[in-house]
Amino acid sequence: MKLYYLNGACSMVPHTALEWVGKPYEAESASREFIKSPEYLALNPQGSVPLLVDGDFALSQNVAILYYIDQLHPEAKLFGSGDAQARALAVRWLSFANSDLHKSFSPLFHAPDTLDEAGKSALQESLRQNILRMYQQVETQLTGRDYVTGDEITIADVYIYVTLRWARALGLDLSGFPNLALFYQRVSSNAGVEAVRNAEGLPV
Repeated sequence: MKLYYLNGACSMVPHTALEWVGKPYEAESASREFIKSPEYLALNPQGSVPLLVDGDFALSQNVAILYYIDQLHPEAKLFGSGDAQARALAVRWLSFANSDLHKSFSPLFHAPDTLDEAGKSALQESLRQNILRMYQQVETQLTGRDYVTGDEITIADVYIYVTLRWARALGLDLSGFPNLALFYQRVSSNAGVEAVRNAEGLPV
């Protein structure tokens, strides 16, 4: 099983999942040039990461990859060890991170070329405020909890953690979210997360 990733990208999430499984796997740090190459596009026409290759089976999209790993290795408990409702809650927050939070960051990294500087600035400020509003939802959810589903870390927490890394890199003001600050420290100290961060050469 081989995972293609970009350092610090959302591919950190399945990278961590594979660490939690605890079985041998291969992880390749792909360049942005390589993921646009014919060789890579033949496996993933989106030209993005993550991409998981298991034999002759190639799978893209974070949620699909995490579902596949969970199906193969339920003992890793990617979505926790709770009942159906608890696992569904983990999927809910994973989907929130993947579909809502992540999507809002993309234009901050790649502003549309069709906008002038004033337009880009206005768009980015609007996006920053929207991201902070979404983090308020996570902050509220973490009241009285160590992680978004309770006292057990799930892969949903890892995805939120990855977006928080982006927020910090972009200089978003997270000072009004004390629960998130403690959450960041907890997830950062997880052994699997730490192993991936070291493998990808990322700071704490």
